[in-house]
Amino acid sequence: MLSNQIARALLKSGAVAVIAVLAACGNKADTPPLQGAAPAQTPATAPAGTPVPAQAANLPAGQLTAVVYKSPTCGCCRAWVDHMRQNGFAVETHDIDDAPLQEIKAAGHVPENGKSCHTARVGQYVIEGHVPADLVKKLLAEHPSDIAGLTVPGMVMGSPGMEGPNAQHYDVIAFTANGQTRVYASR
Repeated sequence: MLSNQIARALLKSGAVAVIAVLAACGNKADTPPLQGAAPAQTPATAPAGTPVPAQAANLPAGQLTAVVYKSPTCGCCRAWVDHMRQNGFAVETHDIDDAPLQEIKAAGHVPENGKSCHTARVGQYVIEGHVPADLVKKLLAEHPSDIAGLTVPGMVMGSPGMEGPNAQHYDVIAFTANGQTRVYASR
């Protein structure tokens, strides 16, 4: 976990990217937010060794942004990133090993039966797997306070990044921080 003391030291040294990871992954409730950092939206923390997203420092104001954590060898993850970019998102990717990826999923409250191959942060929400960009935009527009994120569990043929023959019907599932789930949309 990245402490505020370390973050402040990095900020003084010019490492402004730390602000983004604290905003994206949240601060502990018992520590004050860093000056200039966006307020924490969820009580998640970044696992030790997790790459620090630099999105806040380098992107235009109002830009739809996604920070994606994925395996370096996953082709369908790269295809989903392309889908998000084609739909107006600025995407920053971090290739990481499975253990830190599983920690990110746990910190984001992704239900065990809702896991997929990659995990993204978009605003205050976790986007797990091959969720269509239009539904991510809908989630951001509606801004529901009871949803921690959306998931397309597994790797469903026909979902963005998994295009190909034999497309399947699939549900996009909304999940809460306390483990409740419901169908958000069907495709």
